[in-house]
Amino acid sequence: MSPRILPLENNQEQSVRSDRPLAWQIAPNLLVSFKYAADGIGYAFSTQRNFRIHSGMALVATVTGVFCHLTPVEMAVIILTCALVMVLELLNTALESVVDLTVGHSYHNLAKIAKDCAAGAVLMSAITALLVATFILLPPLFHKFL
Repeated sequence: MSPRILPLENNQEQSVRSDRPLAWQIAPNLLVSFKYAADGIGYAFSTQRNFRIHSGMALVATVTGVFCHLTPVEMAVIILTCALVMVLELLNTALESVVDLTVGHSYHNLAKIAKDCAAGAVLMSAITALLVATFILLPPLFHKFL
């Protein structure tokens, strides 16, 4: 198979063989792209305790919403809020991996700032999700049980 030429930002060109099975290669089709995405979610689920916690809480919130017969708009808000938390957790995991790759086993204050800010974004989204659940899920739950 002949190599493809890919343009780079600074007008240089790089020869890339299109038959390489490595993840850093451009995905040859949409199915492979979905596989890479599923691999990322699977990695986060199997290695990140907080991602598993967020996944469990998203399931609880969704099941509770169905149990309370929430409106479609309320369910959409619950699901989007849960998805936001999980997306930020995936981005946090990715950022931490890149920072670790860059600094290795050494300490760098900028690496700490990057990791702390990413973790802070996840925390803020989780607190927001908790507030959304409080406002949307608690009133119908109280109504059902009182």
